[in-house]
Amino acid sequence: MTSVLSAPANIATALYASYKTQPQATAIILAQKPDRQGRLSYTHHSFETLVKETEVLAAGLKNRGIVRGMRTVLMVPPSLEFFALMFAMLKSGIVPVLIDPGMGLDNLKTCLQEAEPEAFVGVTKAHVARKILGWGKDTVKMNVTLGPKLFWGGSSLNDLRRFGQKSPEIGVADTAPEDLAAILFTSGSTGVPKGVVYQHRQFLAQIERIRETYQVQPGEVDLATFPPFALFDPALGMTSVVPWMDPTKPALVNPESIFDAIERFQVTHMFGSPALLNRISRAGQAKQIQLPSLRRVLSAGAPVPWQTLERMQSLLPAEAEIFTPYGATECLPVASISSHEILGETQLLTREGKGVCIGKPVNGVEVVIIPITDTPIAEWDDSLTLPVGELGEIVVKGDNVTTAYFNRQASTDLAKIADSDGRVRHRMGDLGYLDEQGRIWFCGRKSHRVITPQETLYTIPCEAIFNTHPDVYRTGLVGVGEPGQIMPVVCVELEKNPSKSQNQIILDLQDLAQKYPHTRAIRHFLIHPALPVDIRHNSKIFREKLVPWATEKLALGVSA
Repeated sequence: MTSVLSAPANIATALYASYKTQPQATAIILAQKPDRQGRLSYTHHSFETLVKETEVLAAGLKNRGIVRGMRTVLMVPPSLEFFALMFAMLKSGIVPVLIDPGMGLDNLKTCLQEAEPEAFVGVTKAHVARKILGWGKDTVKMNVTLGPKLFWGGSSLNDLRRFGQKSPEIGVADTAPEDLAAILFTSGSTGVPKGVVYQHRQFLAQIERIRETYQVQPGEVDLATFPPFALFDPALGMTSVVPWMDPTKPALVNPESIFDAIERFQVTHMFGSPALLNRISRAGQAKQIQLPSLRRVLSAGAPVPWQTLERMQSLLPAEAEIFTPYGATECLPVASISSHEILGETQLLTREGKGVCIGKPVNGVEVVIIPITDTPIAEWDDSLTLPVGELGEIVVKGDNVTTAYFNRQASTDLAKIADSDGRVRHRMGDLGYLDEQGRIWFCGRKSHRVITPQETLYTIPCEAIFNTHPDVYRTGLVGVGEPGQIMPVVCVELEKNPSKSQNQIILDLQDLAQKYPHTRAIRHFLIHPALPVDIRHNSKIFREKLVPWATEKLALGVSA
């Protein structure tokens, strides 16, 4: 191992830098299960504690044969151990494999087959599922269990600690910028989950883009409602507060647990999915709650409705801003815009069906728009670039852009374009256009466009028209029918206590459709009890599930 002072290309060097400047500062605060009276308590861990635990576990992993370059599944909920194991792997050059446990058993098994992990580190429940369902049975040779170890052998967390305490693994491995750092799986909300290959250089670039774009300062306090993002906090010198919630169900979070953490620890920075912000902003507005410590709120995973931004802004001090960064597992961040700009200007155009403005590209990221095609593009050519105002696919290039998917060459070919300078451009799979100010306007996923015999409809511009109705919570545009005979249908989720009958709301929406050229062909509206959403942020509408539902309803004649 080399000294951290030699600064190898490894995100763990940023953790060590935070530790050296503020060893006794609090790195992680973890909410514990409420007591019988519903009162919350928290455990606190300093940067010194986190680094020492990381060094102990790194040595323990090495002793058990989990070494540099080895792909290792990590299935551990938010905890000191989650942070320490992740950094122990990264600093040692072990390759963590992160998969959303809520993506469904079939997808989980597929992801684990594709990742070909050699080791599996997880809680007891994860190991039970691994053994019963055969996850990684052909490749996993070593395992570590956090919690009771049953019939599968391997090592326990205590085994790692026992050895690691004798000879902690100090410093960071001499990893190179191009070395494989991690495999992070997409949620699969807009297609099959894919393992995104992260090199160490991309993690380091992400840290710098986040620090630079949002002016994040060491000593700030972050409310971490999405565990993978929370991993950036110690590297940025921030205190990470993990609230009491199920991170796989942000739409069902108890607002009181969020307010308690923000107020108790004077949180300055917060990330929350649009669904989480919707829930807490409604509760906060109803109870007239103010959150004066918050300076900055980030929300991503899907477009954030302007109504949610307006409600959330009312809970914050006047100088605080909500940012909606745009990006994906494959590259983050790409662009950013503040609530002040959205509420003061762009939301008026959004409500007219112009798309959702996601801001200008962040420093170091180049964004261009290319013609829509569903086929691979092997090599970049500047002639692909569309002019300002013309809608097409969003393509990005920068030092934080990943270059491949693991064991999915066909997916890599569809998403990546080789550039003449040796770098790679990533096709976002999203549609949009650039305006005269260089801002990006998002118009929906490429795979979700509805191609009728007469025209092509794009989800976000169409849905925005109907989302202005006061009784509508959200809508999802889908195409029903055989290719060449596709018919546009809008699935509608209502607010909890609509002021009008369902029949009247549908009549209103049909009237709205006739007022805009791009929605005039939409005549079918179906009331849905709750639109299916992604498992990661509970915000992206799962349109693939809506198509068979809408097809069945129309076949039964349930439509106005």
